[in-house]
Order: sequence, then structure tokens, then C-alpha cells
Amino acid sequence: MKIMAINAGSSTLKWKLFEMPAKTTIASGMIDRLGSPKAVFKLKYNGQKIEREEAIESNDVAVLSILDALKDMGIIERFEDIVAFGHRVVAGGEEFKKSEIVNSANLKKIEQLAEYAPLHNKIEAYYINVFKKLVPKAIQVAVFDTSFFVDIPETNYLYSIDMEDYKKYHVRRYGAHGTSHRYIAQRLEDIVDGGIKDKNIIVLHLGSGASISAIKNGKAFDISMGFTPLAGIMMSSRSGDIDFSVLPFLMEKLGITDIQEMIDILNHKSGLLGISGVSPDMRDIEAVEDTNSRAKLALEMYRNRILKFIGSYTAEMGGLDVLAFTAGVGENSAPVREDILSGLEYMGLKIDHEKNEQRGGEIKITTDDSKVAAYTIPTNEELMIAQDTYDFAQYLN
Repeated sequence: MKIMAINAGSSTLKWKLFEMPAKTTIASGMIDRLGSPKAVFKLKYNGQKIEREEAIESNDVAVLSILDALKDMGIIERFEDIVAFGHRVVAGGEEFKKSEIVNSANLKKIEQLAEYAPLHNKIEAYYINVFKKLVPKAIQVAVFDTSFFVDIPETNYLYSIDMEDYKKYHVRRYGAHGTSHRYIAQRLEDIVDGGIKDKNIIVLHLGSGASISAIKNGKAFDISMGFTPLAGIMMSSRSGDIDFSVLPFLMEKLGITDIQEMIDILNHKSGLLGISGVSPDMRDIEAVEDTNSRAKLALEMYRNRILKFIGSYTAEMGGLDVLAFTAGVGENSAPVREDILSGLEYMGLKIDHEKNEQRGGEIKITTDDSKVAAYTIPTNEELMIAQDTYDFAQYLN
């Protein structure tokens, strides 16, 4: 059964085609700079890589170009060979506690929830409509970034604002990257001796966007990102947690009158980029840390913020058994992992330095006698999306 996982952004469209239930990746690709006459179309299949510039100036054309390419390469004979499409949807609010089939009522709810993720939900809803129009017999499934964290304890998701405002407007901590954190939890269940049902776990999703989750007894317990993905640790270009009084102060000093402009600064000109002045990319910053004091400071602050969350989550869970690194920085930067783990030696954590230098695959990077086990685990959100979609499709197809 062929199932496609869709991860849509405002100017990108990423996808993977799976054979389920074998969980085999048949093909994958993305369209970058979507909406431009020089959009970049990429496709990987059977060892082949295609990359070309072409005019893809609408979402409808983007979807059609992917499906046509799959036909032209003989990967599918007709669009209907793809039985179901699974869509990453950022905001599910309190409405969606798990993945759901997209019927007209659910699609309307996804569109209404766009006020929680205006840059994402609208475009994701639009793509669902496009795929539904082009492949009308296929099943459409929404997989929500927020659903993994919907049931964290209210002591962790509530803000200390007027309770009536929460009840009326559902202002709370929703988190993000939930599909990734859920995937890592499932992998840890298989990897860790005895599973994770009685374990205290912290997952570090360290990519361009970064989030830290606490998982207690197999369930989400806390998450660093908040009402929006701006909260939490410092990220590539996002500030992370900040005193909100800074916003009106800076707006006055900078002559800014539109709050959205200030939020854009916190999202796109802050974090590692803002402190280092070099780049939002960890690789660029690591390359100059020995000669650039601001780059060195950015790395020290990054480590500091992560250790603060690890410490607080360990305290609220009553201990720590397992730590997992994932996403671009977490999977690929041995120095970042080393810096973080060295700050946890007081817990009895012992680094296996040789294994920490290894790249690729699922690797235990602490010694066997370490009191806290640490792992690097590549995330696979697309597979998680495909699996959720298959769970519906196997019964409805």
C-alpha cells in the first residue's frame, strides 16, 4: 500500500512516499522557493537524484508536478496508486488529541485553528484540499504537531494568567515538534532495556527550531515550546524564552509600532544568529568559535539554556534515566552533545567519547555503568505520519 507523507510550509513542500506496512521509503523529495519562477524541484528514487529549477508559482502546480514526476519515472502508474496522504498539521489546539481523518468538519476546524499557527495551518489545509481534488478517492489524514502534548499535566501547560482568559481563548502551552518527540519515545521503547513505561526521559530535538520534552512513564510530561514555537531554548534565529517587557521597551527604542515586526525580529534575527552575528547555522558558528568571541558566547548560551531545561525537568520528574538527542544539531554535532553531557556528570552520567564521535544510526553514547543513558536517534517524522495514516487506511481502503 503506497502512502505519502506531506510536510508543507509557506515556501517549501517536503514529501516521502512509503510502501506500508513494510515502512519502506520508495521515493522522497521537496520543492523549495515555491511560488518563484526559479523554484527548486528535488526527487530521490532508487539511487537517482533529480534536481532542477522550474517555474512552480502555485500550490496546485507544486502538487501536480510531484505526482506527474512519479508517473513519468514509473514509480506509480496513476495518481490513485497512492492510497492515502498523511499531512503534518502544526496546530491541533485542544480539539485534536490524536491524528484524524480529514472530513469536511475536521478541515473546517483545522482552518479555524490557524489563529494559533497562522503561517502553517492555512497552507496545510489548502494542500489537503489540493490533494483531495487531484486524488479524490485517496484518504487524507491530519497528523498534529501538538497532539503529543495535549494531555501533559495542567500544572505544566497552564500559564499563570487569568483563568477565565484560558477558558475563553485556550491560551496555554501547546508545544511543537510533537511528531518527532513521539517517534523518539517509540524508538526508546524498543531500544531501552525494559522499555520506558517506568522511566524518566528527556528528548532534545535540536535543529533549526529546537525543543526539549520531558516524558514520564511513557507519556509526555512537559515541553519547552509554548503557545507558539517561539518559546523555550534559544534556537538558530529564535530568541526562546524572554521577559515580555522587553518587547515594548525595544519597540520604543527601535521606532517599531507593529507588534508583528517585533515578533518577526524574535523569530528571525535572534537566537544563535543574533548573539553570534555570524550565522543561524550551528556548523558556521562552530567553525569560527576559536577566533570569534561572539560565536563562542552563542555556543555557551546555547548550552546554558539547554542545561537549565534538563535540570528543571529532572527535578520535576524526580530524576532522569534516559536522554536522547535528535534533529540536525542533535544528531550531527558531537561537540554540542559533548558540551551538554559534560554538564551532567554530577548525575553520574559518563560519556563514551569514542561513540559520541560516531555519526549515523541509533547510538548509545554513554558507558554501560553510566547512571543516565544517553542516545543519538535520527528522527523520522515522515514515517510517523505514514504510520498514523496507514492505521486508518488499512481499514478504510
